[in-house]
Amino acid sequence: MTSLLARAPAPGVDTRGVVALIGFQKIGNLGLGYLSAVLRRAGFDVRVIDIEQQPSEIVRQVTEADPMLVGFSLIFQYYIRRYDDLMRRLRLAGVGCHFTMGGHYPTLSFEQTMIAAPELDSVVRFEGEETLLELVETLRAGEDWRGIQGLVHRRNDGVTANPPRHLAHDLDDLPFPDRDFEATEVLGRRGMPILASRGCARTCSFCSIHTFYRTAPGKVVRLRRTTEVVREMKMLHDERGITVFLFQDDDFPMFGPKWRAWAHDLVDQLEASGLARKVIWKLNCRADAVDIDLLSRMRDAGLYMIYMGLESGDAQGLVTLNKEISVDQNLAAVRMLKDLGIRFEYGFMLLDPSSTFDSVRTNVEFLRQIIGDGCAAATFCKMLPYDGTPIKDALAASGRLKGDVCAPDYDFLDPKLDAFYADLAQVVEVTGWVHGPHALTLQLGWAHTEVAVIRKLFPRLPDTDAYDATLRRRTAESNAALLGVVEQLADFHEAGVGRRPDPQQLRRLCAQTLETVVNGRNAFITRHQRVLLDALDAAAA
Repeated sequence: MTSLLARAPAPGVDTRGVVALIGFQKIGNLGLGYLSAVLRRAGFDVRVIDIEQQPSEIVRQVTEADPMLVGFSLIFQYYIRRYDDLMRRLRLAGVGCHFTMGGHYPTLSFEQTMIAAPELDSVVRFEGEETLLELVETLRAGEDWRGIQGLVHRRNDGVTANPPRHLAHDLDDLPFPDRDFEATEVLGRRGMPILASRGCARTCSFCSIHTFYRTAPGKVVRLRRTTEVVREMKMLHDERGITVFLFQDDDFPMFGPKWRAWAHDLVDQLEASGLARKVIWKLNCRADAVDIDLLSRMRDAGLYMIYMGLESGDAQGLVTLNKEISVDQNLAAVRMLKDLGIRFEYGFMLLDPSSTFDSVRTNVEFLRQIIGDGCAAATFCKMLPYDGTPIKDALAASGRLKGDVCAPDYDFLDPKLDAFYADLAQVVEVTGWVHGPHALTLQLGWAHTEVAVIRKLFPRLPDTDAYDATLRRRTAESNAALLGVVEQLADFHEAGVGRRPDPQQLRRLCAQTLETVVNGRNAFITRHQRVLLDALDAAAA
């Protein structure tokens, strides 16, 4: 049977219907980009709308477009009420067309989604390109859409799920995704997201990604051809001036002989295309995929940063999270990246359902080992039990699950840990240390990213090493202070030793550190402004 994705519009069929797709755009929504590209290739007029605009502005854009379908992309399940409110506003404004929704949460919890958003007509499950295309073609023809494979719809006061559609077999059948969003910029260098693969072979208990891909029929992990990945990169470089590429793969293909061979071939293609000295790129991987020979080649071909989901520095924590990796492997990966001169970011869960005060202290010591030198900013969170994850099901079965879809939560086995976390969350939130768009941790991370970009994409500046050393020292001081606060609160709540830190004093410390970092950064950039601008001009020419 010929795939709809590979089929051209039938001659003489009017496919100029308008489709509105609504979702987050600031982070570069490639999911919407692929949907949009498939629909546009089939002749539809697609309007991509950013959910972060004011609701009144979204309503205005949708009513002016007068679409045949509005598709809602739900990335974060705790935004379901926000989407429900928007749908109600659209209906009140007279928008009577078909409403559908896609994403991990609607796919895995479709009944709850249809209940939480009564204005929805359907849910598109799993990978949506082929299902959405068939849906809009059916709507355009005025035919019954309820039997379409991969759809969920309402029936007899209930919800019916049609058989799931196979995952896309060949990712290169898909057109390059539309990018209806602005490029990110780092010192004038333009960045865009890109994908080399879909799926994840891992089975972490806190993540719904593997559940999403394993529940649908088809191959869980699929890789694009390296020639196509590099062709897309070259197109973006030549046509849009993109020099920073952010691979959004859930697990970049590097683990095991077959994927390492693929990654080596990607480097070969980058070198053959001439991009290896013109662009830089970032990827996501696990610590057990870090290989010195491969990463040496990738670094020389533009790899400048890696994000690793380390998640825990405690052996039991790693078991609870089903990471299937050891603390020593995490530490070895960090050491290797430092030796290779590749900067890294990381995900870390200070607390999980198995946590004890001892594991908290073990995690603090682990963080000191990896970022005590200021190579990256200290960051952490509490593991939250999202829908579609094995750990949520386990917590529900044990009676520990609480909260709702917008704020899922659980109690710790030690009640004192609940009080500790509540105190820690307040301190971190009040001070603006870890969370929030202007948090010290995020600003330090951005400063480290700038240094990495300068080293890769600009002429060598004479005092870069000195500035980098100062930034690392400031970051190390911030890390030490934050980790000290964690230990101080742990001692206070477990044994009543010492006292709570003063949030206002910590706020002042954060503000002073941030001011020092920003002033140092601005002075460094100002000293070299002419060189940086000349480099950008030369690249543009």
